[in-house]
This record gives sequence, C-alpha cells and structure tokens, in this order.
Amino acid sequence: MDVMDKLHDGSIYDPGDEEVMKVQNECLDRLHRFNQLSPTEYEKQAQMLREMFAEIGEGCYITPPFYANWGGHHIHFGKKIYCNFGVTFVDDTHIYVGDYTEFGPNVTVATAGHPVLPELRADKALQFNMPVHIGKNCWIGAGAIILPGVTIGENTVIGAGSIVTKDIPADVVAAGNPCRVLRPISERDREFYYKDRKIDPGLLQ
Repeated sequence: MDVMDKLHDGSIYDPGDEEVMKVQNECLDRLHRFNQLSPTEYEKQAQMLREMFAEIGEGCYITPPFYANWGGHHIHFGKKIYCNFGVTFVDDTHIYVGDYTEFGPNVTVATAGHPVLPELRADKALQFNMPVHIGKNCWIGAGAIILPGVTIGENTVIGAGSIVTKDIPADVVAAGNPCRVLRPISERDREFYYKDRKIDPGLLQ
C-alpha cells in the first residue's frame, strides 16, 4: 500500500516518511505565505485559500494566523464559512465543514492520533488519522477542541472550551469536557438571543 493512502484509511504510518514530508512541506510553505498577507488583502487571501484547500466555497474567510498540518490540503469547506484568530486544523486526513459554519478563536479540529502502546510511539512517533465532519450552520465556540473521527450535526452549537470526543447530533447546544448535549435548540431560541435579550422579529423575516 502506498504511504499516502495510509493517511486516509486509518492505517498506522510513519509521518516522517520522505514522500509524506515532501508534499507536506510544500503545503506548509504556502500556509506560511498566506499568514504573511495583510489582513485587508482579501482577494489575495481568497486566491491562496483556493490553492491551499481541497475544496472551498464562495465567501469563506479565515482571520490570520491560521494553522494547519497540511496547510488546508485535506480541508473541504462549503460556502460562507468564517474562522476567527488562531484556528488550528490538524488536517492529516480529511476535514469536512458545511456552509455557514463559524469557528471562534483558538478552535482546534484534529484528525491525527497516536497509538497508546509506547513501543509504537517511540523513535518514529507512528500515527493514524480519522476524518472529522462538521455540518452546515454550526457555531464552534472559542477554544473548543474536536477530536479525530467526530461528526457534528447541522445547526449545532458547541460551547466555548468544550472537548468533543464523540459524535454530537444536529440541532442541539452541547458543551463541556467531555462535550455532551445540554439541550435541543428550541422555540425559546427564536425569542431570546442571550439570556433575557429579545430578538428583533424583523431579523427573522
């Protein structure tokens, strides 16, 4: 089996393999150039993201600095996705994000894992990867960490600082360490946006 295939099928592999490092370093060089752009160079940023990402829809914006193990090479973005400062995508395999999803500052989405058995981590630091799926219109709060293999359903809110170790369904508010469902998104959420602060009905038209 080709070592590049092992990145995406859950196999254990050597991340220091010469072929892997060659492609990864090319991706990291592009990421470095992206992070050197001025925050207002919107067109240049958009063009670079199209070159860096596996897929990216219209209207996406990432506030630098942006960190990614493969520089976005395995990231699939829908449209109008926003990432705040310091977002990290450990994109050793594929990360899928649906339209309109927003990431708070310092969120980490990780696909890479290392075996628990010490002998497999010694010397070569062998690893394996599992893809992450995040649905449409999610809000991932500041400092949240999403671990390998997790799926988050559409419209779901992940509270700040949460560590998401297992799948989270659609249309819920979830938070904590480990992250767990607190409640469904309800009719009350159509009336109040924060504690007792009411939503202007005009915003829903």
